Amino acid sequence: MQVVNWLPRTELPFAAPSRPELLDMPEPEIEAPVVAAPQAETPVQPAVRPTERQKIEVPRPSSPSTRASTIPVEEADDTPVVAKPAPVPPPRFALQLLRAGRCLLLVELPTGESFQSRDPAYLLLKDMLRAAGLPDAPQIVGEPVRWPWLNRGTMDQGPEAARDFVQGFLSVQMEAAPCACLWLIGLPAVRFAGEADAEAFNRELQIEGLGPAWAIPGLELLMEEPQRKAAVWQAMRRLMARWKESNE
Repeated sequence: MQVVNWLPRTELPFAAPSRPELLDMPEPEIEAPVVAAPQAETPVQPAVRPTERQKIEVPRPSSPSTRASTIPVEEADDTPVVAKPAPVPPPRFALQLLRAGRCLLLVELPTGESFQSRDPAYLLLKDMLRAAGLPDAPQIVGEPVRWPWLNRGTMDQGPEAARDFVQGFLSVQMEAAPCACLWLIGLPAVRFAGEADAEAFNRELQIEGLGPAWAIPGLELLMEEPQRKAAVWQAMRRLMARWKESNE
């Protein structure tokens, strides 16, 4: 048991006397406290973020579509594109020139054919001439003017060409036999001879190169809307002095 000295706590009979030096208990050694040397406090430095390494862009091969998009695009021309005007279809009409006394009558043919003696439109025209104090049997001047001309091929047959043709035709007839007043009966006659529209009905027009003219609704329209006849009669009374003085 590795015991160096063994001392009994009580006296043992028949035991040898104890040695005094063995009975003295050794005083325990007191360890001096170890004082740690003061250390200098090191200042706490803020944590430094590691610097990011600069990325180096490495060019990569691009696809054909990407390469195509990098081609500089030419700047678009800012010049406005002038659209060509759409071709205007040629007007369609038929006109007959008549002479009654000192008046010329450019009359729209409702059916496109020449007047017949029993046509309702022609009978209405005769009534209007009698009311105006003019001969009720007007003379036909030339052939009817039909537009467009089918035998003119690719020549211009638009509204302006039709107007120039009708006015030229009337100018030739007036040079041959002047008239006191030109009656324009029907919208095609008013439009292509008088350069006016339906708002000019029952009014007097002054046409350059042709002189005074009277715009009258078409015979077919007067038959369909009889109430228009009153306005025609009122306009006739205002203008009647023109051809009556000429007849005298």
